[in-house]
Amino acid sequence: MAKFAANLSTMFNDVPFIERFSRAANAGFRGVEYLFPYTESVEKISNLLKENQLKQVLFNMPAGDWGAGDRGMACLPGREKDFATGVHKALEYALSLNCKQIHAMAGKWSKQFKYEQQNECYIENIQYAADVMAEHDIKVLIEPINARDMPDYFLTTQNQAEELLKAIDRQNVFIQLDLYHCQIMEGNLLGTIERLWQKFSHIQIASVPGRHEPDYGEINYPWLFKKLDEMGYQGWIGCEYYPSGYTEEGLGWLMKAQS
Repeated sequence: MAKFAANLSTMFNDVPFIERFSRAANAGFRGVEYLFPYTESVEKISNLLKENQLKQVLFNMPAGDWGAGDRGMACLPGREKDFATGVHKALEYALSLNCKQIHAMAGKWSKQFKYEQQNECYIENIQYAADVMAEHDIKVLIEPINARDMPDYFLTTQNQAEELLKAIDRQNVFIQLDLYHCQIMEGNLLGTIERLWQKFSHIQIASVPGRHEPDYGEINYPWLFKKLDEMGYQGWIGCEYYPSGYTEEGLGWLMKAQS
């Protein structure tokens, strides 16, 4: 049966971040993920996980100055030191939170550089992160994000991610397969899952269109959950969606999926 992780950056967002852990546990989740933990102390988050018997499934490395438009630094020549600093900051949190997967956001295309420069920079930065994390048995994830929600993002398709995996050539680097982004950019979700089998270690979900609960819209998630069970998927499924109302009122899909 699928294991679902609540994304605390998008769900239960009517209360402050630190109050979302108990809400997620009370709603039936046993794992959590979120974008960035760095505004809270690692000790506070660790205690919240223990108090609520939650598994820390995933979070992102520092992504630069988000308010100024940064969406990661991996593909940006000249930001290598910043990226490396972020790798070690993420490692500090991952070790304390017993988190075995870290997502490295790619960053945006820049007119200052040629394609080859940014591509090479990205590959070398992810290799560095992978080598650091491998010493602690931690996976580094790369995620294609659709060009509509995040214009000019460096990594947008599963085909591109698959080619980058080959170039990066590290056993602890995997794709973070967000089916919401994949549906917008490529579709053919089951075919993509089958093609990328063992190349991804984490799945995320949301409805298309709208990015709300996964029980309406053009993706038949109950059917995909069944297929993933049949295929023997052992990883987590992250619920990175924006509730259409009060989070708990929209969790009927979760009860059906876990029944």
